[in-house]
Amino acid sequence: MKKRAKKIIYWIPRIIILVFSILIFLFALLSGSSKYGEGIIGILKNIPNALPWIILLLVVYISWKNEKIGGWLLIVLAIFFTFFFNAYESIIAFSILILPILVSGILFLINSKLNKKK
Repeated sequence: MKKRAKKIIYWIPRIIILVFSILIFLFALLSGSSKYGEGIIGILKNIPNALPWIILLLVVYISWKNEKIGGWLLIVLAIFFTFFFNAYESIIAFSILILPILVSGILFLINSKLNKKK
């Protein structure tokens, strides 16, 4: 496989999952904070709302360190989130919340397989 294609396969899942997880975490953290009050206090009281996405950020960190374990964890987390958020009821919810995690997990596994053949 060409060097450029390997670089693309290496960086695409990292960029997808990092951007996705940071954006969704910030949305979850800030979206409900106004009902608890303005400013930092409202944000701190809204942290439990963002807990699933903190777990995703932790799995993203693991994925960067170990592609194979991280890829499998992302796939398991995608399956868990499908049922936790009832994403199976709506194709839009599934596409927005679950698909980026699932695709990134698969791409991490593909990349670990390609690097193993060296």
